[in-house]
Amino acid sequence: MALQLLVVTPERKAVETEADEVELPGSEGYLGILPGHTPLITLLKPGVLSFKRAGRSQAFAVSTGFAEIASDRVSVLVDSALAGTEIDAAAAEREKAKAEEEMKTAGIDTLEPIRARIDLAEARLTAARRPS
Repeated sequence: MALQLLVVTPERKAVETEADEVELPGSEGYLGILPGHTPLITLLKPGVLSFKRAGRSQAFAVSTGFAEIASDRVSVLVDSALAGTEIDAAAAEREKAKAEEEMKTAGIDTLEPIRARIDLAEARLTAARRPS
């Protein structure tokens, strides 16, 4: 029995596949999803969404959004999702460095958006470096 995984952004369907297991960056920590998982809706934070199928793993850097798990179907709606192979690691490094520099002078109202940019840049670097 396999999971049906669907990852959608406002611009495109990033993934539609079967998976043996899925790992999601939940707002309170990473969630592992296997077939037969209890139904659930959760917020997602920027991080790495990964899935395995037939012993092969694939990773995507995802931004904020939410996921619904029901009847062995994992539906993910996020602002952005990039496969490790689509990511420019040098650009992600530059974005992370820029956001870290902005963090030094961040005010209370800009702290969270800057932190989210750092988290997303780190997720992109992790996904880009993860072997498939």
